[in-house]
Amino acid sequence: MEIYKESNSSASKEFEKLLDNQISKTKNLVEGKIIEGTVTKIGEKYIFLFIEGLKSEPVVDINELKTLGQSEKVKIGEKIQVLLERIEDKNGEVIVSASKAQKIKGWDILVKAFENNQPIMGKITSKCKGGVIVEHIETGSLMFCPGSQISDTPLKDISHLMNEPQKFALIKMDKVRGNACVSRRQIISTNKKEDKSKIVEKYKVGQIIKNAVVKGYSSFGCFFNVNNELDCLVHLQEISYSRVNHPEEVFNIGDKHDLLVISVDKDKLQIGCSIKQLSPDPFEKITNYELNKKYDVKVIKLMDFGAFCELEPGLTTLLHSSEISWTRKNVSPKKFFKVGDNISCIITEIDKEKRRIAISYRLTSENPYDALEKNHPVGSEINGSISSMNDYAIYLKLDNYEIDAFLHFNDLSYTENPEEASKKYKLKDKLKVKILEIKKDSQKVRVGLKQTMKDPFDYFKDKKINDTITVKVISSDNKGLKVQPEGSDITLMIKKSQIALSSSDARPSRFVGGERIDAAIAEINLEKRKVNLSIKLLEEIHNKEAVSKFSSPLSGKNLPFSSLSDKLKSKKEKK
Repeated sequence: MEIYKESNSSASKEFEKLLDNQISKTKNLVEGKIIEGTVTKIGEKYIFLFIEGLKSEPVVDINELKTLGQSEKVKIGEKIQVLLERIEDKNGEVIVSASKAQKIKGWDILVKAFENNQPIMGKITSKCKGGVIVEHIETGSLMFCPGSQISDTPLKDISHLMNEPQKFALIKMDKVRGNACVSRRQIISTNKKEDKSKIVEKYKVGQIIKNAVVKGYSSFGCFFNVNNELDCLVHLQEISYSRVNHPEEVFNIGDKHDLLVISVDKDKLQIGCSIKQLSPDPFEKITNYELNKKYDVKVIKLMDFGAFCELEPGLTTLLHSSEISWTRKNVSPKKFFKVGDNISCIITEIDKEKRRIAISYRLTSENPYDALEKNHPVGSEINGSISSMNDYAIYLKLDNYEIDAFLHFNDLSYTENPEEASKKYKLKDKLKVKILEIKKDSQKVRVGLKQTMKDPFDYFKDKKINDTITVKVISSDNKGLKVQPEGSDITLMIKKSQIALSSSDARPSRFVGGERIDAAIAEINLEKRKVNLSIKLLEEIHNKEAVSKFSSPLSGKNLPFSSLSDKLKSKKEKK
């Protein structure tokens, strides 16, 4: 069967032309591209579009157009740009989207602005974690602005910035994810930089700036606010001719000073200033001062470690805290002086290379330790009052001296327990003590209270081992007897094993207290203040004396008193 008898006929050529034209129009319709459609009908819910090359008319939801703000402008015959999502879905319908078309179109605008480094207009619509959401005014695209990029200064409240049209800089774009990041801070900094360049141009090297205000400082210098329009740095080396370790040694926040402009950097938009160059170098006058001589100085600044003073305007010196007092350590200069005080000091060091002068306040008065040693040498007695106490010692402030002497608990009493003896004393009690040791180098003085009293151990100075003494029984317990020698305040112990030769008689319970008994000295050491007494030893001594007196030296061993008479009787009978 033949369909076409003649393919070159005019009808065939016209059909072929129409077919080619339709195919070419269809080729231009590619899914994912933005195309233009003409409004043919407006319904209650949808708008119908005619797009040449499509077999059916796509529809657009009116609510979608309302969201985009285009519902009132849409009329029959008007053209609308839409995104062709599907040429034909499973139901044979064409799927288009006006909102997606606008978003893609907006993205292209943002990409172009980013590539050309151009600012865009936007407004902050809401807050989110880590920053805020910014809406592009032209396209409605949403972008993210980190909290650190909102302003060049910290802001606690940004309510005044909400929904206000303002410029933003595009700082990052992710084309794969379709995310954009913007910065308001960059716009502000750029504007300030333009303004700052005009401000910096006003200053010239050699110009004097009046009443600049100390704004802050760091380890390398001090920052000043100049006329409320510019911050400048005075380097540490340009603060003073004297050595300065940190600006806080010289300045306080809010102080006003004149500055000399010594450099202008138009690229970095900075100016460098100096304070010391406004005056002649005071160290040129250092030859007017001598070591170890007294001079009047003025206190200009107080620090924890010392006081800065002026010998004359500009010539600064340090009075270290260790040179304020002879007796007090780690003193606070604020407790001794105040800014503006005029005091006398002695120059202890002049270092021209390091441009440093050291002075001493304590050297203007006599060392109290020298005075103490001269007026109250070791062995002399002195009065004082208790200034403080701890777990093992009392500190005594000596009268007429700014010296706290050390009184150990062991030096309170000869006879009492040290801790018990310390309980008798309290703060501000007056005591008379003996000076035992003076250490001027380490600034220490040791005193004793018991040394002012009669030593009860003097009782034993003329005693020796085996001597007999009379003691009074104070009390008894399972360990032995507590006794006190007659004529002495010393309390001694006679151990249970030293009460009697016979074990049956060595019972502490035999004594109830108050008895006067004799005992022999078994051990004596005056240096260690140690004495041991023994009744048993006394019995042995008496037995030995009795045997040696009434019998031969070869008669045998010592016997208790109870058997002595029988022994002597038997010896007489033999004779």
